[in-house]
Amino acid sequence: MGITLKDVALKAGVSRSAVSRTFTEGASVSEKTRRKVQKAADELGYSPNALASSLTTGRTKLIGLVSNNFHNPIFLEVFDLFTRGLQERGLRPLLVNLTNETDPANSVRMLRQYSVDGVIVASSTLPPSFAKAFKDAGVPVVHSFGRHSSSPDVHVVGIDNVACGRMAARTLIDRGYARIHFLAGPESATSTQDRFTGFMEIAEREAEVTYSFASAYSFDAGRVEMAKLLMSEPAEAYFCGDDVLTIGAKSAIESAGLRVPDDIGLIGLNDMEMAAWANLDLTTIHQPIQQIISSSVDLIEAMLKDPNRYPEARLFPCHVVERGTLRPK
Repeated sequence: MGITLKDVALKAGVSRSAVSRTFTEGASVSEKTRRKVQKAADELGYSPNALASSLTTGRTKLIGLVSNNFHNPIFLEVFDLFTRGLQERGLRPLLVNLTNETDPANSVRMLRQYSVDGVIVASSTLPPSFAKAFKDAGVPVVHSFGRHSSSPDVHVVGIDNVACGRMAARTLIDRGYARIHFLAGPESATSTQDRFTGFMEIAEREAEVTYSFASAYSFDAGRVEMAKLLMSEPAEAYFCGDDVLTIGAKSAIESAGLRVPDDIGLIGLNDMEMAAWANLDLTTIHQPIQQIISSSVDLIEAMLKDPNRYPEARLFPCHVVERGTLRPK
């Protein structure tokens, strides 16, 4: 049998309610009693039961961490940072895989069954209405990597994807590429739509531009789409919707006997860890993932204290990381 609250109370010489209050956040207990209880608990090796505590406080400290893009390796980094960030605040991440899920009602229903205290939607492809469904259900929510808005319905933390599209186009044109192409992610993704808007705004004025859409933000989708594009005359350089698409495109180019950047230039977006690997060496647009996640955790923690906190948009700047997949300046 494990050590119980009763065992701690007997050893400390206090009531069971005093032990319970000691391990209940915000409960009233004298410092003298707290020290006695903590000393007894340490000596006995007692840890309070989190589930039992939630029955007392009405708070589970569970935070639903929702995503729909588990096949993209960047989310290994995202989940690592999110889970550690939440746990450091005494919160408990509950990871939910929503691959192919488009109906927010199903997700709201599932997470309410687990009595989560809040939800972080970690997705650059889901529309703002998806996160808003949690708010409408009375669940505190933050949309990380969400679509930027000056007047959001929920807290949004991320980047300006329209500006990133402009940045990619400007980078290719400044390198002297005259025929450029946007190999985008899924057409339905909000990040794709915004990056497309920004890219075309610059590219259509100053270059010969074409575009196409991959079926997913994945290596295979990038490889398949680039293989199709290489069946006709390729562009001089490609902006790919994100780094994993770029890696897939690079693989197809090299399989066709062409070289990057000698024959074709590539620029991605995200600056995921593997983008810097020597065999990839991707020129890309850096998205400040760590800052976005830290800010998202700050916001969800603040919402647990003040659920009526007015929604805000937190926007982080991006920049080009020079590596080896574009011709030199």
